[in-house]
Amino acid sequence: MIARYAGLLYQAFASSMDLAQRRLVITSNFFWCELRLIEYLTPMKIRAVSLSVIGVCFLATFFTAWSQDGKTTPLSWDPRAAASYLDGRQNWWTTWPNAARDHDTFCVTCHTAVPYALARPLLRATLEEHDLAAAERALLADVTKRVRLWKEVEPFYADQTSGLPKTSESRGTEAVLNALILANEDGSKGALTDETRQAFNNLWALQFKTGELKGAWAWFNFGYEPWEAKGGPYFGAVLAAIAVGTTPSGYAADPDLQDRLKALRDFLQRNFENESLFNRVMALWGSTKLPALLTPSQRQAVIDAVLRLQQDDGGWSMSSLGPWKRLDGTPLDTNSDGYATGLIALVLEQSGTESTQTATRKALSWLVRHQDRTTGMWSASSLNKQRDAASDTGKFMSDAATGYAVLALTQAH
Repeated sequence: MIARYAGLLYQAFASSMDLAQRRLVITSNFFWCELRLIEYLTPMKIRAVSLSVIGVCFLATFFTAWSQDGKTTPLSWDPRAAASYLDGRQNWWTTWPNAARDHDTFCVTCHTAVPYALARPLLRATLEEHDLAAAERALLADVTKRVRLWKEVEPFYADQTSGLPKTSESRGTEAVLNALILANEDGSKGALTDETRQAFNNLWALQFKTGELKGAWAWFNFGYEPWEAKGGPYFGAVLAAIAVGTTPSGYAADPDLQDRLKALRDFLQRNFENESLFNRVMALWGSTKLPALLTPSQRQAVIDAVLRLQQDDGGWSMSSLGPWKRLDGTPLDTNSDGYATGLIALVLEQSGTESTQTATRKALSWLVRHQDRTTGMWSASSLNKQRDAASDTGKFMSDAATGYAVLALTQAH
């Protein structure tokens, strides 16, 4: 018995188990040894009483073993609550006056609409839903309408009202996001639609053919990290690559696209070293959709960098993924958050090797433990200013966090 228990102790501490799993192995096998001793050393009646007492103690220890930092660790996450949160946030966005645009359409966003569009079809499958949620239908209808009326609809922001070069930035950003959202929906159905093909036609017409941005697109720069700032064109180029790689019917292999894809690949590789780690993580994700997007050494460099930054609790913080500074001078939140952890867990799942499996398991465990069971969301805070986390604008980063957490957890299953 002593040899068995010693062996199990070694297994618990030498393996990749997290703290809760180690506690469970140790306590459960401690009670196994106790049971064996009682079996051999006590009379029948005393043995029965002892077994009852130890059984109660074991159950208490079992549930305690799954406690970390004083909080009970749930054994699973709640996809229905996540769907409810995401649906609610997308519904709010479509009716927010600030999001309204011409022709009864609304602006599409990187913080709320894109994570929603990517994650909601996976939740639909997980929940065995047979129809799109109302918010999904509204988003897809809006994007499709703007694709069809591309030459008639006004840009999200125009030069005349927002200053140069907002018309160009608006067109480039929207063209990429429209293609990504429609391509993702087509990918879930396995067929390329005419609307998606038109969205890509709009996209390729705006790809830069010369200059520093050759291969990329004009992108919003409002000074808002991580999507609408200096690194925006790189971020947008990655989303374009993901859109192409997601599109069904062999779209990425179309001979007419190869020169355009080469320019896109060259842009991403050429600028890789100068980008934030956040953008390089995005590029690693893109390389799982278009394998030659990065070189092998660039892929490995991203993996090595994020593994070094994983926190003791298994998560990552957005504050560690770039040289961010808040505009109001307040300190960044350095705690692990749902956006960084969800994104990196997703990317490691799709691109990692054996060396990343332990880190990925810890990250997924963090995500399971940190879903807000009341709202269904995962939290993340603004990189730009201190915001009220309970306000609608204060939830933008949590919208992204929830979408990417869902992507990581559904991918894991």
